[in-house]
Amino acid sequence: MTLTQELAPSPSAKLVVENVSKAFRPDGRARVHALDRATLRVDDGEFVCLVGPSGCGKSTLLNLIAGLEAPDSGAISSDGVPIHAPGRDRMMMFQESALFPWLDVLGNVMFSLRLKPGLSDDERRDVAHYYLKLVGLENFERASIHELSGGMKQRVALARSLAPNPRVLLMDEPFAALDALTREQLYGDLQRIWAERKKTIVFVTHNVREACCLGDRVILFSPHPGRIRDEFKITLPRPRDINSVQLAEHATRIMRSLKGHLAAPGTETSEE
Repeated sequence: MTLTQELAPSPSAKLVVENVSKAFRPDGRARVHALDRATLRVDDGEFVCLVGPSGCGKSTLLNLIAGLEAPDSGAISSDGVPIHAPGRDRMMMFQESALFPWLDVLGNVMFSLRLKPGLSDDERRDVAHYYLKLVGLENFERASIHELSGGMKQRVALARSLAPNPRVLLMDEPFAALDALTREQLYGDLQRIWAERKKTIVFVTHNVREACCLGDRVILFSPHPGRIRDEFKITLPRPRDINSVQLAEHATRIMRSLKGHLAAPGTETSEE
């Protein structure tokens, strides 16, 4: 089955990316094609990971889905509604936690609930309590942000992203700056939370094993210009262990494909 066939329209599609391209002109230099004719469908409740080397367009695509940038051509929609700007149906989580240091843990999560109009302060507090318990921080609600470890900060950021109950969670390398042990703990936490809440998640990473550990599908990009080159379905049962032999076999297959695309003629550079 070809990639085009794999990406055929689905009646349960939550996100639809249709033939999207995006270019930038940094510092007045020649245009750089960050993303070239990308087409992707993400089903409701699906966990999709975008992988590839730097400059391949995966973070650009995430920003376009978030509505932080507009495509030069093509279209993106969520639940059939075109995306032209940020919306509370899509929440973004970044590599840096970007928490407010003047608020405590509970205050940071409650702040995100300002996106949910009509909630009283007591209701916002109840929702924040629920999501802090979901990420295992119910005993740290009154802690200051500077008292937290890197992993705990990312748990707060995850609770903050989930609290407004978005339809889609967009995650841009959220675990890249953490140590290996903390990352493995968060892999387990995120799999458990996804199983409980069944959010549609689009997750950007450089780490192929991480993608295989978390995703239902891994979408492979190649750079210059950024193009979707391949996709891989990961059918391993959850929860998954990033150190398992079966997961390593999936990761090896994806790495072979990536190296093949990078070595192919015409994938080195393309600017105009």
